[in-house]
Amino acid sequence: MPRICQLTGKKAMVGNNVSFSKRRTKRRFLPNLIKKNFYLPHEDKWVALTISTKALRTVNKIGIEKALKRAKEKGFFAG
Repeated sequence: MPRICQLTGKKAMVGNNVSFSKRRTKRRFLPNLIKKNFYLPHEDKWVALTISTKALRTVNKIGIEKALKRAKEKGFFAG
């Protein structure tokens, strides 16, 4: 399973480790993802999502239904 947030589309970024001597080596910045179950009352079912912690804050603020609607509009969530 790819490390991508299903609500915001966040995924790993690539950058450099920079040592004291300024030698650069490649590294990856992984998003802070969690697996979370959400209840959808209008469909009367549970949905398991892999989301970033920022997306979790968004869900807490606007609600899961509105967040899923936004994700479907942007093409991040197909279910």
